[in-house]
Amino acid sequence: MTTVAHTSAATADAVSADPQIVAAIVTALCDVLGQQLTDITAETRLFDDLSLDSTAVLGLLMALEDALDMEVDPESLQQHHLESVGALAGFIAESR
Repeated sequence: MTTVAHTSAATADAVSADPQIVAAIVTALCDVLGQQLTDITAETRLFDDLSLDSTAVLGLLMALEDALDMEVDPESLQQHHLESVGALAGFIAESR
């Protein structure tokens, strides 16, 4: 079991992150990484804390598209949208 928490100051995206979207992201992360993740918060950084790589990001996005019945527009996805769980949740909320 992996525990990851990032305790730096919360970003605006992390503070306003939709709890349902965050929960969907956590579930997708568990599936993509093949492990149970606990203590994931909106502030958890995808690359620095979870060590995601480009392949894992693609898997994460595909899992989120299925779970949330949406389609990610690759043209609008930018690096800062993948900085943290909260940033990704904000991007998804805006994309729906």
